[in-house]
Amino acid sequence: MKRDSLVIIPTYNEKENIADIIHAVLSQPSDFELLIVDDNSPDGTADIVKSMMASFPNRLHIEERTGKLGLGTAYIHGFRWALERHYIYIFEMDADFSHNPEDLNKLYHSCKVDGNDVAIGSRYVTGVNVVNWPMSRVMLSFFASHYVRVVTGMPIRDTTAGFKCYRRNVLETIELHKIRFMGYAFQIEMKFLAWKFGFKVGEVPIIFTDRTKGKSKMSGGIIKEAVLGVMQIKIGSFFKTYRRDFELEEENSLEQEKASA
Repeated sequence: MKRDSLVIIPTYNEKENIADIIHAVLSQPSDFELLIVDDNSPDGTADIVKSMMASFPNRLHIEERTGKLGLGTAYIHGFRWALERHYIYIFEMDADFSHNPEDLNKLYHSCKVDGNDVAIGSRYVTGVNVVNWPMSRVMLSFFASHYVRVVTGMPIRDTTAGFKCYRRNVLETIELHKIRFMGYAFQIEMKFLAWKFGFKVGEVPIIFTDRTKGKSKMSGGIIKEAVLGVMQIKIGSFFKTYRRDFELEEENSLEQEKASA
């Protein structure tokens, strides 16, 4: 049985935000379900989630992992969980309210109504829509996105965004076990692969608001991975063919026709 929409939120030490973000996501008019992927948070984040599950039967789920294994692996864990359970629309977002839960409805509309395969909550498609960041961080993020766009050729304004909706066929096509980057560059690599496979990618303008509770997970190492990773992603693309299942089926059909002629 296919299920409609799943929002995936990775967590590590988010006890200040987790109860509020669960209520905010599950109170939206769309019938979202929510999966928390917790990396063994020592502050008790997972315990808070489990204490709330009875209030949201069959809508709130949790997967607990044994340690802090990284953002990318958390999302891939969630993607596989969602695909096994046949969700059609699969979202990723942060736990800290930097992504407004109300904007989930815009991403859902972009995929379900407007026909996009990937919808990106974009900070830069209509200018610079960031609140509570110091100017230095705004400039770093904006020019990092520009750098990624120039190197990869992706026609996407917010190439590093982490607020997205995928149709399930995108995640079925991308070989998740071959994703190379697990930090900040993970978001870039996923967009790049979706674009290279020919999926329709749309950007939805949002306002990004920096967290007010909890501690940011951003670090110099994460930024370095993104800068160096972009070149690796681009160079690696020269040695790969991006074809979806229907293209392979058409090619096999043509070969069979030629053989029988």
